[in-house]
This record gives sequence, structure tokens and C-alpha cells, in this order.
Amino acid sequence: MFVEKWDILDSYGHKTGRTTLRGQGHLKPGEYHLVVHIWVISSSGKFLIQRRADSKKLMPGEWAATGGAAIAGEDSFTAAKRELFEELGISADNMDFMKLCRFKRRNSLLDVWAITFDGEAEDLKLQPSEVAEVKWVSPDELYEMINSGDYHNYGNEYFDTLFEEIDNYRGAFV
Repeated sequence: MFVEKWDILDSYGHKTGRTTLRGQGHLKPGEYHLVVHIWVISSSGKFLIQRRADSKKLMPGEWAATGGAAIAGEDSFTAAKRELFEELGISADNMDFMKLCRFKRRNSLLDVWAITFDGEAEDLKLQPSEVAEVKWVSPDELYEMINSGDYHNYGNEYFDTLFEEIDNYRGAFV
């Protein structure tokens, strides 16, 4: 079994020159690892969301954002591109791929990305160990899922910032 190695970052996202293994040891206060979320948005404004595999240790079976931890040596964009391909089979380059924002969490720096994609959900090649299913939902459906607890609640700050930044992102391509 492959154990991910993570770069240890400072509070500004700079590499400290040290690494840690996923799940082994705890990061000290002021130490972070990089995590990415990728929001897949259709040109009509729908969101492609995924339900995590039931076998996942963290948030099994929950509808949640596409993404994961950057492995040692990766920058944010490279991690986002890799996670998008691994989990959903979507191959992307920098076209229509935009970093929306960064959140500082307890021991992670979370970069949120958006990409425009208009493919069919049923045509995607899902990674079974990570993703149980995907579907397209409207913004109203997503709001309802968040409010009802059917979608993982990353917190008010996350969603307020996310939706504001997505409006700006979509405006850049209109």
C-alpha cells in the first residue's frame, strides 16, 4: 500500500524542507500540508458533485468536493490536475482552470480551484476507491443539499467565499 508523503509548509504556504507521511504523526502548530478542492462547473452553471466511496476512512459515502492532499513535490495546480484526473478521469490543462481562493484550516492550506467542463456524468471514469457516484446539480439543488446535510458542510466561510468566487470566475468567461 502506497503511503503519501506530504511537504510540510509554513503558514504562508512555503515549503519548510521537511516532509511527513500521511496519517503518521501530527503536524505542529504553524505547520501545514496542502489540500486542493476542484469544483467542476458546466457552462450552464451546474456543479458536478461526487459521493465519496463508502470504504473511505474520512467522510465515507458523503457528497463532497473533488480533491485531496498534494503529495510531496507537487504545487497546488499540479495536485488539482492530478486529483481531477484520478477521481473523475477528467484530463485538464490550465485552460479554464482557475484558482479561486485559499483557506487556512487547522493543519492544512486548502486551495479551491474551478474548471469548466460540459461532459456527461455517466461517461466519466471514476476511481472506485475514492468515488461512488457523480451527478450534475443546479446551484439551488446544491444549496438545498448543503442545508439539509446531504452535502458535506465545509462551513459558512467556505461556501460564502466559494459562491462569490465562482460568480467572479463565471463572469470572466461570459
